[in-house]
Amino acid sequence: MSAAAVEQLPAIDSHYEVPQHLRDAYRRDGHIVVRNLAEPAEFEPYRPYIASAVDRFKKEKRKLEERSTYHKAFIQVANLWEVDDYVKRFVLSRRFAQVAADLMGVEGVRIYHDQALFKEAGGGHTPWHQDQYYWPIKSDKTITMWMPLVEAPVETGPMVFASGSQKDGPLVQLPIGDESSRIFPKIARERGYPLATYELTAGDATFHAGWTLHKTPGNSTDRVRETMTVIYVADGAKVAEPMNEHQPMDLERWFPGLKPGDPIASPLNPLVYRNGS
Repeated sequence: MSAAAVEQLPAIDSHYEVPQHLRDAYRRDGHIVVRNLAEPAEFEPYRPYIASAVDRFKKEKRKLEERSTYHKAFIQVANLWEVDDYVKRFVLSRRFAQVAADLMGVEGVRIYHDQALFKEAGGGHTPWHQDQYYWPIKSDKTITMWMPLVEAPVETGPMVFASGSQKDGPLVQLPIGDESSRIFPKIARERGYPLATYELTAGDATFHAGWTLHKTPGNSTDRVRETMTVIYVADGAKVAEPMNEHQPMDLERWFPGLKPGDPIASPLNPLVYRNGS
């Protein structure tokens, strides 16, 4: 791929004014939807490159019926920005990072990692979970942008959030899977978290906090739900001491060369946005 070819793709860098009601809703609920965060002319040129990268780098080759609950949920490929310059231009878009920073109320954000999540036709549900269970991050200033690149009505399995759950931090030390599907709904009912979901158009995006409890239903349609996610962490946040068996793997993979107490600023955690710069 040539640098000139990459530069031909739209730059999604212009400022997006985040209204106060969305900032307030994010602080209250731990999730919001931003409509038309990217226009079709901006995101559609990236679709074939993202899909091609997913196809090249995916490791899952089994049929749906041969997989576990988790692996039936989607084709998952992480940190495509490392290996594909076209996807990198999309992931490092300044507009997305600026909205993430504004919602969290921080001056700047760095990349934690990206994930392409392609829920196949007939793909299963994604069990209830809290993302930050996996993350060795000593801060609650983490946020995920979840953007469908195609229409994402409820039949395709968009996000379902437990509103306000982020305020309680880690609810239970539990990875995603069949047990989390049993335990977390009980906790949500006991604590009275209202459930919310959004029917999304391509280019819309949800943002949710690292501790926001969430899931997705299965995809009952005959088409793939193509979604790109980017996870951000506030600039200045530090690496935490691993708290479970999964976090050492994330520390090694996403924070190469760093140790607990270090600022999160490895080569894999570029500063994507800083207010005023």
